[in-house]
Amino acid sequence: MKVILLEDVKKWGKKNDIIDVKDGYGNFLISEKKALLATSNNVRTLNRNMAIDALEENLLIKDMESLKDKLSKVVLEFNLKANKDRVFGSISTKQIASKLKSLGYDIDKKQINLKDAITSLGYHEVEINLHKKVKATIKVQVLESK
Repeated sequence: MKVILLEDVKKWGKKNDIIDVKDGYGNFLISEKKALLATSNNVRTLNRNMAIDALEENLLIKDMESLKDKLSKVVLEFNLKANKDRVFGSISTKQIASKLKSLGYDIDKKQINLKDAITSLGYHEVEINLHKKVKATIKVQVLESK
């Protein structure tokens, strides 16, 4: 029996895959709403939906590319107390996301790649995952507060 997977099924395939299974398992997947019977009509609908999804994905990628260009010009400034050999405090992803939000960018702190909090003065480059295919880099400047 050929079925179209409606969601990822462990050891069988990913969403929208057409797989060949035994009748009993196919009926189980269909009854659990994890698959559809692979009729010519359903396959045609699947192909149409996948084409629409691909177009939407390309539009999203273009939007993220333009956002990436805007973010590349952004320099975030933070102030930390410091003396000549030591900085007191750090800059975290939460603070960076908050500052970006105040500038009008809707970036979640989970999208920001920062292995460790920033704990030194100067310029730091921070990577942001806008999409699985688009990554932006912003500059964070840490200054000594007076």
